[in-house]
Amino acid sequence: MTSSLRIAPSLLSANFARLGEEVEAVIDAGADLIHFDVMDNHYVPNLTVGPLVCEAIRPHSRVPIDVHLMVRPVDALVPMFAQAGAGLISFHPEASEHVHRTIQLIRSHGCKPGLVLNPATPLSVLDHVLDDLDLVLVMSVNPGFGGQAFIESALPKIEAIRRRIDATGRDIWLEVDGGVKPGNAARIAAAGADTLVAGSAVFGAGPGQYRQAIDAVRQAALQGRASRGTSTVRQTEEVTA
Repeated sequence: MTSSLRIAPSLLSANFARLGEEVEAVIDAGADLIHFDVMDNHYVPNLTVGPLVCEAIRPHSRVPIDVHLMVRPVDALVPMFAQAGAGLISFHPEASEHVHRTIQLIRSHGCKPGLVLNPATPLSVLDHVLDDLDLVLVMSVNPGFGGQAFIESALPKIEAIRRRIDATGRDIWLEVDGGVKPGNAARIAAAGADTLVAGSAVFGAGPGQYRQAIDAVRQAALQGRASRGTSTVRQTEEVTA
């Protein structure tokens, strides 16, 4: 498992009237990635932003832009976001006709590919593509809206994916998105996540408080990481093995 632990503020919760400034502010406050949620009001019931906005914020970001495509179909948007400055592009298997082809398409455009698992998406979608991925994103809410409550059943799912990733011997990031906050970041990291998306927990703190908010999530996650291997995790492994 990689020793890095990344915090990725989600722009879905930012002030869109001053988006460039918001990006700079959270990076100055310690953000490791910028999480960029793309919703199409088709695959998910909301409409957000497209490649032009990604291109507009790119000059304001000195960290990778982590693009999460909640759209159907996927492939036509991949080259657009790659050209707009995305560093990582993740998509939902339910939104692609050919999952492996979409993964190849993302990599061919110079971006790191990720696959997103909704709360009800089975782990079997990883069976034949995990070695081709750089990122697995576990949704701990149903996609479409920010500010939702964390779904507790995501924890054993994260643990199971962590075991699969470790078995590959590759540095595949395990990201969690949805309801992440200091109160649950320890358990999320203890389950094996190394990249935490936080929207309301960061931007909801208000301007001038972003560093404290990011530090709170990070410190809780680091404490959780230190507790990995406890009996609680071992018991879950026995149940899910």
